[in-house]
Amino acid sequence: MKHLKTLTVGAALLVGTALSAQAEDLHFIMCGGEVRAADQAVVDQFIADNPGVTVNLEAVPWGTCQDKSLTLAAAGDPPSISYMGSRTLQQLAANDLIVPAQIDDASKSTYQEGVLNTVTIKGTQWGYPHAFSTKGLYINCDLVEEAGRTCTAPKTWDDMYDLAKAINDNTDAAGVGLAGKDFDNTMHQFLNYLYSNGGVVIDSATGENKLDSQQTRETLAFYGKLVDVAQEGPTAWERDQLRDLFNDNKIGMYISGPWGRGQHNESINQLVAPVPAGPSGESGTILITDSLVVFKGTGHEDLAHKLAQALSSGDAQYDLDSSWGLTPILDYASIGIEAPYYEGDAFWEVFTGGISTGGPEPIVEDFKSLQSVFTNMVQGIILKEDTVDNLVTIAGEELDEAL
Repeated sequence: MKHLKTLTVGAALLVGTALSAQAEDLHFIMCGGEVRAADQAVVDQFIADNPGVTVNLEAVPWGTCQDKSLTLAAAGDPPSISYMGSRTLQQLAANDLIVPAQIDDASKSTYQEGVLNTVTIKGTQWGYPHAFSTKGLYINCDLVEEAGRTCTAPKTWDDMYDLAKAINDNTDAAGVGLAGKDFDNTMHQFLNYLYSNGGVVIDSATGENKLDSQQTRETLAFYGKLVDVAQEGPTAWERDQLRDLFNDNKIGMYISGPWGRGQHNESINQLVAPVPAGPSGESGTILITDSLVVFKGTGHEDLAHKLAQALSSGDAQYDLDSSWGLTPILDYASIGIEAPYYEGDAFWEVFTGGISTGGPEPIVEDFKSLQSVFTNMVQGIILKEDTVDNLVTIAGEELDEAL
């Protein structure tokens, strides 16, 4: 029987060559630079339950992790399993580097509505969703009250604009923080508004491009309108920098995930609200997941599926979500977990309430091209380089090319 152990990153680097020669060793690349305790516990139990199996668990920072998995797979030495952004699935699947996830119907029914769309390409799930985020609108109530308004959640885009304008006109702060930098969360920020206006980017069942629509035109026009009450030069800012402006009382509101609560100064009297609804939709959010993917050609794909299923289901997934402070990826009450951490909590209701009306981070083979489609469109309206109609038409054509 083989010696059972879980390797640290340092140990993995020292003995990785020897491990790769062992047929029942699983090479597990964990993007993010750390292995969370909830995942480590599952891996340890998996090793104990499967005598003769070793898991080489390698934590790699996000900046290099996904490229490392892709490079190894393309070179014929794929990891057994990798935790990575679901945005990579199209590229991996199109290049025949991964195998479909094995999620049975009973397990599918436990996911929050819309979650599986983030890993689905033309009806097939290519990853096991393992981390989930949604977004809400954070509002600095001190600035709202300084502007002479009552701090209540804006329900519509018109309400949001009026509140932002009041802050902009009557305080030293800008009304709202907008992302417009050449960075992926510029697309994410825009999609929060688009999905709150009934818009669609790519039909997950057919792969059809749905971007060129009236909903997108309305959303882009609103984004352009917000520029007049936003911080100076939105094209220089990405979402995490907006957090700093919020902490410095320089913007009245911005959109971020549930982690924002713990990143904001305790001195700020903040209100967290759903993303306001556009004229053609209801409040929604972008649905973003990171997934566990099983690579093809290792010879132990079935064992890798077994590990992915253990990590992403039931109590194991609950332990990860609750300890990490993530939007719940499963409907935990439906699987018998009593008093889940988000139930009856007004804060978490913001981040769970828009799931059913939200939309997925689009999945394409070339994610950077997708990012450019949205960045070009958003920067075009921020800088007033073209009309809404032309910018959306061009974006639709560029998305056709990216697909």
